[in-house]
Amino acid sequence: MDEAATTRPVGWADGSWLNPPVRADRTDAGELVVEPAEGSDLWRHTSYGFVHDDASALLAPLPTGRAVEVTFQLDYGEQFDQAGVLVRVDERHWVKAGVEVSDGRPQLGAVVTREFSDWSVAPVPEWTGRAVTVRVSRAGDALTVRARVAGEPWRLVRLAPLPPDAVASAGPYCCSPSRGGLAVRFTGWRTGPADGALHP
Repeated sequence: MDEAATTRPVGWADGSWLNPPVRADRTDAGELVVEPAEGSDLWRHTSYGFVHDDASALLAPLPTGRAVEVTFQLDYGEQFDQAGVLVRVDERHWVKAGVEVSDGRPQLGAVVTREFSDWSVAPVPEWTGRAVTVRVSRAGDALTVRARVAGEPWRLVRLAPLPPDAVASAGPYCCSPSRGGLAVRFTGWRTGPADGALHP
């Protein structure tokens, strides 16, 4: 995936907030520490029966042929704490991908929502305390979601449909369905060309 080497930074000020957080503080190192609202989440209907559309996300346009990467520190550990990338068309059509704590362990996964949400996860306890990068590449009629920690290869997380003519935006998101006081440290936001192929 040589395309990942051609990314450029996106400034925190270049995005617009969907549901502004309790706080968003820039550090001297250029990071962004975000505290989402207590009880915030993204979900539609499936299994739980509720609809939540109140997670905090910093979004910028994601046209076809482009990719977005977000890096954050995995130093949270309460049930349903989560951070990663949100790709949003509207409140009924979106994809979130990242690491969410579920059943006592961090889980790498994605939720794809087209009126109803689904959810796929894989445990990554070995990523605890490390910087995680989630990459979402938009090409043709699809979003390709990959993730990794530094020094390791990309893992394919999900391939999801997205119509080529859909107007979408994307960027870092976090939420805290079960508590208040979560603070997520985002250390990078980048954009670049979409991946050339699904498989190496």
